[in-house]
This record gives sequence, structure tokens and C-alpha cells, in this order.
Amino acid sequence: MKKVVIKNSVLVEKAQEGMDAFVQIFVDAINESIGGQLTVETMATLNADQITLLAYNILCEEVMDGGFVQLIHNGYGPFFFRNPFGKMMREWGLDELATLINRARTLYGKYYKDIERECTDEEFMALFEQFPQFDDCDDLFVENEEQWTAAVAYYIDEHIEQFAEVE
Repeated sequence: MKKVVIKNSVLVEKAQEGMDAFVQIFVDAINESIGGQLTVETMATLNADQITLLAYNILCEEVMDGGFVQLIHNGYGPFFFRNPFGKMMREWGLDELATLINRARTLYGKYYKDIERECTDEEFMALFEQFPQFDDCDDLFVENEEQWTAAVAYYIDEHIEQFAEVE
């Protein structure tokens, strides 16, 4: 396992800035430990909670920017929908997010071939019109992202040793 270390003074500072900064300090430290590259090889050096946190960060970035269609088009579909991400969210106490992931997984199973295909920027933009089935999932995520990030911050705080060594 890669050693992830966060200085206590930095952790306290980030915690005072709020939950987003608190979560981000762990994301950044874990990313730094793997050279910023989440690959099969680097995942083998992380534990399940660390991988799940990086996945949650990717999920937020992709869905807040372009919804589940963008997430799938950018190649993350298998990472979220063919792995136990939803199960991990349930274990972290984020039952509603786990349910949303399962809903999106069903849609992914129906439409991934069309969404994942190579296309021009114009064709990519048209995907959002072609797959309005994802709109409710996108809206639910946006509406709850702050609450879910707070729950992730709470989980990290309660299981801090799973994410990093604080010195």
C-alpha cells in the first residue's frame, strides 16, 4: 500500500475552510501518492476506501460538468457501473447516491454503446438531446451533491486512518 501522509496543521486548516476543502485535501494527497494517474497498477497500491474517494471525486467533476452522459462518454462507465462503487456508497451511508448509481447503471446498460462511441464535438453535444433519460439522474445528483459531499467528509473523518496517516 502507498503511504499517504497529511500534516495535521494542513488538515485543521482545510477543515476550517469547509467540507469541500476537507475532502479535497485527501483526494489531493491520494492522487499525489499515485502520481496523479489512477490506473490498474496504481489502484493496486490503494485500499478500497481510497479508490472510492477518488471515484467519488471523478463522479462529482464529470456529473457536475456534463452529467452522466459526459461521464460515460469520457470512458468512466465501466469504472462506475461494472464495479462495486454503488455498494461502497451504501457502505459509506450514502443510500440515496447508491440508488442513483443503480438507476444510472440501468440506463448505462441500455445506451453505453451509443454514448461511448468516438464522435465530433458537435456529435457529443447532440448526445445530451439524444439521451434525455439521464436528465433526472443528473438533476438528482446536482440537487444532492452538497449533502453527499458532507456525508463523504463525515465518513472520512470517522475512518481517517483508511485514507491517510496524519502527522
